[in-house]
Amino acid sequence: MSKLYLIPSSLVDDDVSALPQYVIEAVRNLRCFMVEDEKTVRRFLRKLLPDFPLQECEWFNLNEHTDRIETQKFFEASCHKDIGIISEAGCPCVADPGADVVLSAHKKGIDVVPLVGPSSILLALMASGLGGQNFAFVGYLPKDKAERARMMKMLEKRSAAEKQTQIFMETPYRNLSLFQEIVATFAPSTMLCVAANLTSPDQYIKTQNIHAWKKFQPPIDKKPALFLIFAF
Repeated sequence: MSKLYLIPSSLVDDDVSALPQYVIEAVRNLRCFMVEDEKTVRRFLRKLLPDFPLQECEWFNLNEHTDRIETQKFFEASCHKDIGIISEAGCPCVADPGADVVLSAHKKGIDVVPLVGPSSILLALMASGLGGQNFAFVGYLPKDKAERARMMKMLEKRSAAEKQTQIFMETPYRNLSLFQEIVATFAPSTMLCVAANLTSPDQYIKTQNIHAWKKFQPPIDKKPALFLIFAF
């Protein structure tokens, strides 16, 4: 029976040191891939296995712009093979494309094999010191400033009412702008963890209340970052 492998990639460009050996062994025999960006994945595979036969591989771009019908056509045509899904960074299908393909695999009776690797969401939660028993990842906040402010207040109320850590993110070049809105919106007692460039030599993780955060700005400009709050 064919298998669908969910392959984690590194959070830091070209650094595969955080990936366990069994991931490398699983990738070694695959020749069919659904990827968020072919160029990035080619570079990743070459770093993972320098002698990997890229010229023998079949590729399908799987991202937010991919037509669902085309995705299904490719999957239908290739479901007799072992397929690997690889996203840009971290684990596929978690804040990244791939869930529709996985659901199709389940419907067809194809084995789904999730492989262990770095997840920025879990790493940030682990290192935050905030509640890990009850948490929610809400992804990107609304682009409209007024809607974003309303969303943040709603998340703060939910966190306090349900004792739930709220996790969200922003595109790296907007990190500092969002941070400024965070300290201006949340209550002084609300706890905030900022986690950036996880697994890199210059990773930054710090948790303190909003009152303390108002005294300085974290070094997160243009770096992949996650924001976690816990309100009282």
